[in-house]
Amino acid sequence: MVYNHLARQKTAEGPYPTRMKSMNKTEESVSLEHITWGIERPTVCAILGLAFLIGVPGNLIVIWSICRNLKQKSSTVLLILNLAISDILVLATLPVWIYSFANQWVFGIPFCKMLVYVIYCSMYSSVFFVTALSVERYLAVFHPFSMRIWKRNSFALKFILLIWVAAFLFGIPILPVQETEELGDALQCTSRNYASGEEATGLLLLETLAGFVIPFCIICTCYACIGRRIRQMTYTTKHRSETLITSVVIAFAVCWMPHHVFNLISVSSFLLETSDPEMAATLDAITQMGVFISGALAFISSFINPLLYAFAARKFRNHLRLDKCAKLFELMSLSTRDESVRELSDMTKPNEALQVFALSD
Repeated sequence: MVYNHLARQKTAEGPYPTRMKSMNKTEESVSLEHITWGIERPTVCAILGLAFLIGVPGNLIVIWSICRNLKQKSSTVLLILNLAISDILVLATLPVWIYSFANQWVFGIPFCKMLVYVIYCSMYSSVFFVTALSVERYLAVFHPFSMRIWKRNSFALKFILLIWVAAFLFGIPILPVQETEELGDALQCTSRNYASGEEATGLLLLETLAGFVIPFCIICTCYACIGRRIRQMTYTTKHRSETLITSVVIAFAVCWMPHHVFNLISVSSFLLETSDPEMAATLDAITQMGVFISGALAFISSFINPLLYAFAARKFRNHLRLDKCAKLFELMSLSTRDESVRELSDMTKPNEALQVFALSD
């Protein structure tokens, strides 16, 4: 998913005569690739380093606070916990990538495949958990009685397990195509060895649909409905709730849209390879100019998530001592539990179902 844009795609010898021809790679385009990589490499390393330095402590605080202090965890808290776990998994791989991009890949092809698979699984699960949080909040606001099902830990845990299984399955297609290649006179774990243009097109479209288009549509739909309901309310945290909802949608789009835009550009390049080779080569050159930075931006979502779903709380900001962080999640657990016993008619007054969006005191 995200790692696709830290990679150069190529096709195997067989259906196409040569790697350069199948990917519209002339000597000029290969030279441009090396020049572009030389310019982008410092920026990519800086972005990944920032994501690691901020994201790891932030997600560890969230995980520690929930696991150590909460005996009863609501569905919201369980989703946030697993979101933090998925983010910490992908962030833990960043030192390897930073070292590799600053020097070269020295860990072999099997480890290359395994690490990219971990990234894909973690990124899919992160997107799925963010989407599940939006659906869970929608149900809490518009169908509070349905939240009674979520109160059963067995149901919530089965749903979370299903998300992880789906993420593991969606990550499998990357294993057979991931390889190493020479990039900028150094070996890098940044190559896709597709058997054909059709295979590449299918996998890239699957990645974009499952990893962005469908989740983004669900998130926008859920939060648009919730936003309309919030505007009808008069409680004191209304403005903060609206701000948080807007921030969630914007952050998701900013982090993931550039990566998938380049995905679609790559797909267009594959489709035009035979009918319009010149246009295909132009699109491939465009991809080379921003593919690495757009991929690195997707990693930023892993440290933005705890800021949006935990640190947005006033209590969390004012009490960053670890022994007080758990009070936030206790509040969220109590609020979510209370939501499930309220009628939809109760939504005409300030209520926990909406206030939990602001994570207020």
